[in-house]
Amino acid sequence: MAYEISKLDYSGKIREITLGSGDKAVKVGGDTCYPFYLFEGEMPNLPKIAMEVYDYEPDDWAEAAVEPFKDVLGDPVAWAKKCVDEYGAELITLQLRSIDPNGLNRNSEEAAEIAVNVINAVDVPVIVWGVANHEKDTEVLRLIAEKCEGKNVALGPVEEGDYKQIGAGAIAYKHVVVASSPIDINLAKQLNILLGNLGVGEDKILVDPTTGSLGYGLEYTYSVMERDRMAALTQEDEKLQYPIICNVGYETWKVKESKLTEEEEPKLGDAKKRGILFESVTAMSLLLAGANILVMRHPESIKLIKKMIDGLASG
Repeated sequence: MAYEISKLDYSGKIREITLGSGDKAVKVGGDTCYPFYLFEGEMPNLPKIAMEVYDYEPDDWAEAAVEPFKDVLGDPVAWAKKCVDEYGAELITLQLRSIDPNGLNRNSEEAAEIAVNVINAVDVPVIVWGVANHEKDTEVLRLIAEKCEGKNVALGPVEEGDYKQIGAGAIAYKHVVVASSPIDINLAKQLNILLGNLGVGEDKILVDPTTGSLGYGLEYTYSVMERDRMAALTQEDEKLQYPIICNVGYETWKVKESKLTEEEEPKLGDAKKRGILFESVTAMSLLLAGANILVMRHPESIKLIKKMIDGLASG
């Protein structure tokens, strides 16, 4: 008798969300099965990768991460264009690290202007990511929302402490919000409920569960994402049926294992290969947990993950 694979019956579905507008708009979500369980359901929109761009020239990156972008690090517009034109980025994530009050503390108008210039310079969707400071994020993201009305930008992170202000701007100017909660499925669900009650549309929410890097909390993120997908797909929990975004590059390239040089720690081996694999292993793990968008940094890591996505999708 031929062996038959046991199959799970899914009663739920992940909502489909559109980012950007026009011919280069990107759709994510729509899944009717666990990640890549294509023998049980469908993934009409395979996971996407957003290449990250900083709004200022970072001075603490590992050499391996600097190398591919060393000619554009001081120019966010040129950086974003290089990601699209040279590396084929389908999405851009603009990291607004310069607005951090504990860092450069760039004023809101200037930061918003940089973001608008980047958004207008590329024809792919843009995700704008703040620094999780409620006051500064609210000021900057609301300005960007107003100046980019109708462009369907994704604004984040939106947290319980600022969801009313940023959410209202997203509603008024027709943008997507990135609902961010600290690695807790109940807090994630509660924030989605609050955004829905505020009036944010069900087709305008991405979920950021907060990403832990390999060796630095990855298992906690994985567990929460796994529970999220189980509730969404098998328990019909409508408040968790949203695509998931993970800010992988920022988390993986800031840890010591990715930044230590071979001279500082010879036992860890080739620094470039180590950093690329640290990002890639983290990204692959999160894909299997249910990520729909990965924000990544190094072109070689991205190449590896795209190859894995294609391989899994083709069986």
